[in-house]
Amino acid sequence: MGRLFIFEHGVYVMQEKIKNIKTLAELQALYAEVFGKNGTMTAKLKQMKDLDNDARAALNRENMELRELFKTRQAEIETAVMMAALESQRLDVSLNPLPENRGTIHPLTQSLSDIAIILESFGYEMWTGPEIEDDWHNFTALNTPEYHPARDMQDSFFLENGNVMRTQTSAIQIRSMEKTGAPIKMFGIGATYRKEMDATHSPMFHQIEGLYIDKNITMSDLIADVREFLKRFFEMDDIKLRIRPSYFPFTEPSIEIDMMWRDNKWLEIMGAGMVHPNVLRNCNINPDEYQGFAFGFGWDRLAMLKYGLNDIRQFYDGDVRWLRATGF
Repeated sequence: MGRLFIFEHGVYVMQEKIKNIKTLAELQALYAEVFGKNGTMTAKLKQMKDLDNDARAALNRENMELRELFKTRQAEIETAVMMAALESQRLDVSLNPLPENRGTIHPLTQSLSDIAIILESFGYEMWTGPEIEDDWHNFTALNTPEYHPARDMQDSFFLENGNVMRTQTSAIQIRSMEKTGAPIKMFGIGATYRKEMDATHSPMFHQIEGLYIDKNITMSDLIADVREFLKRFFEMDDIKLRIRPSYFPFTEPSIEIDMMWRDNKWLEIMGAGMVHPNVLRNCNINPDEYQGFAFGFGWDRLAMLKYGLNDIRQFYDGDVRWLRATGF
């Protein structure tokens, strides 16, 4: 019992001594006196082998109690130092914050949204379709004969089963006419694939196809819609268009539409024309009762013009400097 009293009394005295220490330096000095190489507790622990079981147990308890007291007091002093520092500091809320670096809508995505809003305001309904197409929807139904160069392996990505990576979103027109018949007013959007790669062409690019089939639809209706669409997309009141004859197997007559750009140069904008009677027949629409027009363009190309790009590949570089320069 005497040994236990001595232990408890020693811990109590040390506890009061530790509690009165105000700085970490003082605490560390006292810790060295107790647990250092020549410390009092270190000396006691060296004599452990000479003690009986009760004395060993008491000394172990004293050792652990003292270590815990030092640890607790160190945490208290560190907390007090931190709180005092916080009390003495003041936050200047007038300082300018760091600039934000948030993600933004990509110009291609924004262009698609703008295009869709304009066309839907004209009464066109948006359609989508599969990117892997069969021969019928991608070629045959569009009046593309087997000898047409578009079927050549140099232009198209053919799969082993005979299907093809969609070369044109005109395939969506076929699917829409097969499903709804006439009249119909729609536009199809999506990725298309061709074996092309340079500053103005990409092996994967995006197209938008418009289709309007009804009674008494004429080429004048086509040009009027295209003109108004370009005026709204480019936000230009004075749009100058040039119409050139062209050839597409799925339209007759076929035209190319050019637009006068800011540097007074003619730029090719899109291909268009009156839907070929064979295409209507392939979709079970009577060409003697219905007729209409189709147009198609790459929205990547329109976005290049709108945002001043010379190389279509910049859209996919992920260069945030260019995105910031264009306002995104």
